[in-house]
Amino acid sequence: MATGTSIAAAALLLVAGFITLFQGISAAANDDVFVAGPNYVYELDLTSWGWIHIVFGILLILAGLALMTGALWARIVGIGLAALSIIANFLWIPWYPLWSILIIALDIVIIWAIATWRPERV
Repeated sequence: MATGTSIAAAALLLVAGFITLFQGISAAANDDVFVAGPNYVYELDLTSWGWIHIVFGILLILAGLALMTGALWARIVGIGLAALSIIANFLWIPWYPLWSILIIALDIVIIWAIATWRPERV
């Protein structure tokens, strides 16, 4: 069973997953919620990004729930998904800059918490 840092990382992963899911729903449901600045190198459709965030949010939530068991595979998947979330939120910066930076910082904390958890110390 997972304890301490692993539970905290799982909770943070769940929070990041729900935030990503809600971002995706708002982007897919109503394109007028987000405003993109001009002259970005990567120009992507906001509705497509919304669906990507919905799927990605669901994956983060499932990984957070699995991480609560303390399984090694869940830790690996959690780190991988948090790393991909950093990339996705970097690409999301034109539409929601401050929130994206917040999620990137949260993902860094998640990666640190999962990577530094040592089950042999429990």
